[in-house]
Amino acid sequence: MPIRYQGSENTRLALDAFVKLSRAADSLHNLLSRKLEKTGLTLSQFGVLEALYHLGPMRQCHLAHKLLKSGGNLTRVIDNLERDGLVKRHREKADRRAYQIHLTPKGKKLIAEIFPQHAEEIRKQFSSLESTEQQQLAQLCRRLGTSLLSD
Repeated sequence: MPIRYQGSENTRLALDAFVKLSRAADSLHNLLSRKLEKTGLTLSQFGVLEALYHLGPMRQCHLAHKLLKSGGNLTRVIDNLERDGLVKRHREKADRRAYQIHLTPKGKKLIAEIFPQHAEEIRKQFSSLESTEQQQLAQLCRRLGTSLLSD
């Protein structure tokens, strides 16, 4: 017979919420990754293309911050996207250590084609929650995420 954690009520609630949040996020991540496999992109690559498509060119360090990725991880992702002709690095004139990342026409065409289907898949997966529940979930996740930045 399994033994439940015997800590405080607050700790048990936090652990229960963490497990449920992690499992839901992992399930959604795995499903979306499988759907994206058909395009030849990883979720990280898709995230870079999507950010550049909707926000425009940006420094690699800002892109890493936006996507919550380490600089080293993002460098590898951008290397692969550049190899495939989807993005291009442009060295900044004012700071030659920094690069702006731009979508190429090929990258723009690809993300414009696949983003609507990706967004529809997310809408479909969230349809088990009502609109107000989706808003509450978004607010709670933002509050949790923001609080973690201060630690």
